[in-house]
Amino acid sequence: MTTTAIVLLAAGQGTRMNSKYQKILHDVGGKPMVLHLFEAAEAVANVPPVVVVGPGGDGVRQLLGQRATYVVQEEQLGTGHAALMAQPVLAGQTDQVIITYADMPLLRRETLQRLAETQAGSGATIVMLSVLGDPASSFGRVVRGQANQVVEIVEVAEARKRPNPDTFLNIRELNAGVYCFAADWLWTHVDKLPLRQARSGPEYYLTDLIETAVAQNRRIEAIITSDPDECLGAGTRHEMVAVEKAFRRRANNYWLDHGVTLVDPETIYIDPDVVIGQDTVIWPNSYIQGDTTIGEDCVIGPNTLIRNATIGHGCRVRQSTVEQVSVADGQQVGPFAHVRK
Repeated sequence: MTTTAIVLLAAGQGTRMNSKYQKILHDVGGKPMVLHLFEAAEAVANVPPVVVVGPGGDGVRQLLGQRATYVVQEEQLGTGHAALMAQPVLAGQTDQVIITYADMPLLRRETLQRLAETQAGSGATIVMLSVLGDPASSFGRVVRGQANQVVEIVEVAEARKRPNPDTFLNIRELNAGVYCFAADWLWTHVDKLPLRQARSGPEYYLTDLIETAVAQNRRIEAIITSDPDECLGAGTRHEMVAVEKAFRRRANNYWLDHGVTLVDPETIYIDPDVVIGQDTVIWPNSYIQGDTTIGEDCVIGPNTLIRNATIGHGCRVRQSTVEQVSVADGQQVGPFAHVRK
């Protein structure tokens, strides 16, 4: 059986968020940003996920506790350097290593699993995730050669220096920043990356491993995600709005496909961990949050908040707030009630 490790790059402080809290600790989709991806990683990895934190990463440690292995990147020297910090705790431990950013809360467990299975099945040295996007994107471009193999990742700044910049800038396949490496190859080469000059100072780029693998005639594959929302990051509060909407869109579409009526999905907010029974109807301006379970044949809303509660079958909750309690089958709550523990 192929064994998998997952490394989450979480050392960035997120200064563009203009917050006293690290960006990955901000809530989106009902829980701290990093927790979504960490739980997906836990479900795929054979060893505790490794979280690369910066100095003072106490908030992440408090959130994840002993579920994670922590390594510290004392200096912010780029993604390649951050990955190198995980080498002492992972080298020789697994067959493959997935590395990704910790601020991608919409990245699915199924996608991580697909990357791992593709790498194990194909024998590729690197399998990366890509997304079809807008030519105006700031993401690096995925350049393919003969037999559709990945031959290069060209960053936007580098593309503009080339004699034919539009050839690269018009490529729609973009690098999502999620990689699955053959572990032994990764740990042999990650400490040999060239030092690049970035806007913030000298850095080691993880993407330079693509160039190394190509020079060695190694196999590199890119899987294009069918869900562009997976590649959304949240480095600013403006970007958090887009991520929050994507979570809501994902949850609402799921329940519409699984026998729940949403009268106006644009005004209904359902957190990812909520469970809803068949033939329940949810009316506008309803918020269903946290660890909530709603039974079958219920009518929820309008103008209702349910948080960390259990609602039985055949209940009606109208224009009310229900928190941290259980409501028995067939009960009616509201209008204008506040039922709480």
